[in-house]
Amino acid sequence: MSARAWTHTQPPERVLVIVTRRIGDVLLATPVLRSLKTAWPQTQVDMLVFAGTEGFVVANRDVSRVLTVAERPGFLERARLMLALARKYDLALSLLAGDRSTLYAYIAGKRRAGLLLPTRKHRWKRWLLHAWVPFDDTSTHTVRMHLALLETLGVAPVAEVTASSTAADERFAESLLAELNGARYAVLHTYPKFRYKMWTEDGWVAVASWLREQGLRVVLTGGPTADERAYVDRLAARLPGALNLAGKLSLGGVAHVVSRAAVYVGPDTAITHAAGGLGVPTVALFGPSNPVKWGPWPAGESAARNPWQVRGSQSIGNIRLVQGAGACVPCGFEGCERHVESSSDCLTSLAPETVIDAIRSVIK
Repeated sequence: MSARAWTHTQPPERVLVIVTRRIGDVLLATPVLRSLKTAWPQTQVDMLVFAGTEGFVVANRDVSRVLTVAERPGFLERARLMLALARKYDLALSLLAGDRSTLYAYIAGKRRAGLLLPTRKHRWKRWLLHAWVPFDDTSTHTVRMHLALLETLGVAPVAEVTASSTAADERFAESLLAELNGARYAVLHTYPKFRYKMWTEDGWVAVASWLREQGLRVVLTGGPTADERAYVDRLAARLPGALNLAGKLSLGGVAHVVSRAAVYVGPDTAITHAAGGLGVPTVALFGPSNPVKWGPWPAGESAARNPWQVRGSQSIGNIRLVQGAGACVPCGFEGCERHVESSSDCLTSLAPETVIDAIRSVIK
């Protein structure tokens, strides 16, 4: 992988890491935070993310401060952010190849490094950066892509995906888990952000029923949106004895609940990435998404290679990745109708028995 690199004589005092995208992208940036603090323990590392995506990093011990900006800020908010950032950092890192994150890095950092699309159209951004790595959207895992940028700075990679929680998150989560009276439990996270990543209600019910037969209580997690809560409520009504925590916990609280589970099952979503990084026995349901780029990062995995192959169900460390069947899988499209609210045949046809077999392979 080619890159433009730069050298430094001493560690920077202040670094800004920019990940203005989704929750999963922010979580997959945590190995960068750990690498920076391991290499430069006295450096202040801040993070800039979209408002609402900071839940997994607000308690991260590698971060001094988390700055947020609206996904579509108005003129005044954007202007205030620019003033607040202007050359305040010795180093700014853009972990995205987009225009906006690169411009944030240019404004914030006396020195800048970032990911760039290796095309003529995006060549102008090279002049805003002192170091850059070509962005690879198909053949390099997101975690390795981020860590490759640190190599241009002489920072050794530490490939640890860290979903953190505050003490308050943990206390509240424990108060809800008290209903289980100490029983072992499985977490099912059934609702991804987009429909094209969804499995079926009947599939979840079948898996939950099998888990109960194995003596495990079932815990359902989910976010606070009305659609998500309605979906999980509908499932809970079909699952006597299930503990429904949808909409009741912060992301940190969900991370704590997942960290104590005997097994976790979920689709391609941020919570699945969190489970994998926490070292929990994890079954990840994948359809159109490319596992090489977006498979959950296994706990303890080295950054020397991509963990996942592009096709087929496979196991690495604590994770069993179950891929839907079909010659077109993974197509990389947003559902069979090419929009986020369409379903994916490779997932809707996935048999519960296949998922149950995967659970058997990871559970202890």
